Amino acid sequence: MQLATIFIGFVIFGFSENIKGPAIPRIQFDFMLSESQLGTLLSLNALGYLIACSFTAYLTKIWGIKWVTVVAFASMMGSGILIYFSHYYSMFAASYFLMYIGNGMLEIGLAILSARIFVKNTGMMMNLTHGFYGLSSTVAPLIATGLMKVTIADHTLDWRGMYMAMLLLSVIPIVIAMRSTFPGDDISHEDRIPLKAMLRDRVLWLTVLVLTFGVVSELAVGGWLVNFLEKAYDWDTVNASGMLSIFFLCFSLARLLLGPLTDRIGFVLSLVIFSGFSAICTFVAVFGGENAAFLFAASGIGIAMIYPTVMAFIAKRYPKGSDTVITFTVTLMGLGSVIGNYLIGGVTDLVERMVGEDSPSSLLRGLQAGYGFIGLCAALCAGTGLVLYLHLHKRREVI
Repeated sequence: MQLATIFIGFVIFGFSENIKGPAIPRIQFDFMLSESQLGTLLSLNALGYLIACSFTAYLTKIWGIKWVTVVAFASMMGSGILIYFSHYYSMFAASYFLMYIGNGMLEIGLAILSARIFVKNTGMMMNLTHGFYGLSSTVAPLIATGLMKVTIADHTLDWRGMYMAMLLLSVIPIVIAMRSTFPGDDISHEDRIPLKAMLRDRVLWLTVLVLTFGVVSELAVGGWLVNFLEKAYDWDTVNASGMLSIFFLCFSLARLLLGPLTDRIGFVLSLVIFSGFSAICTFVAVFGGENAAFLFAASGIGIAMIYPTVMAFIAKRYPKGSDTVITFTVTLMGLGSVIGNYLIGGVTDLVERMVGEDSPSSLLRGLQAGYGFIGLCAALCAGTGLVLYLHLHKRREVI
């Protein structure tokens, strides 16, 4: 039942994160948002994620992971219903914000639970678990595109109905969690690492940077790839969503099949190799023209490995303080995501204005610059990972 909660939890998490790809152009049209305003919207949602991360560990200590997980899924269900009735931007933004509160709580809860359960073959199991996120992310854009066209009693679901239908699936893991028991809920809380000790730990700060750059690059694809392909190359929604699905197919297969390699190669070295591969694919795809668009999907092979491998690294390096370290790391990662999403939209608008809004190539150059920033984050992830590897190598502490 614990494994079912984790696996199905990540499936729902993947749906909630990645159905936004096909919906964003329609949300942007309905509320008449600029690229910069869109980036700000996504940043505010990442802020909700950040806020949730900051208090979830405390709630886990008081309530236990079981009830934190139930509340997380319940808030996601509630947000789906509110999104359906959101006909004004302020209500929509608040509803979307609530969904990311639930996502943040779920992320921390599942990460803590995984760290407690997977004490052997940690890299493989972490990647397998997060592979379920990849599988649901693969089909999420296609399901979202199809649901938006469904008509019931002469009423088309559109993006609002699609969000409600998908988020109501959260009732499934709620039922499973209610029937489960979780490790750590009935025993004394593990020793916590003092905040001062974490602030002095250079390895932890480097880990935060690796995770932040990697996750910004990963999550940004779900929000910006469909937008890029539709506006830069005039792709229709079906084809653009199909490319996003192929990205997540590569993403999920990498986690399912390449997870054992991280245990053999080593967690830190794996971070450098995989993030570097993703950066190269992204840059070539952005600036190589439409014929190189398939590399957008291939970049998912590399970036998929970052988050679960960092979680495996934390579980191995901080076995008695994983709850505290995961919360600290993911919270700071959330802050980086807020900044990252804002910068992508801002860079896009800035370059458009620099090229000249009257120029026929201004939108393309702006989109290339914005998406190029995603590739830059992957490159920075690889560079920071290399610094971490060299630091640990000197101390003979490479994991």
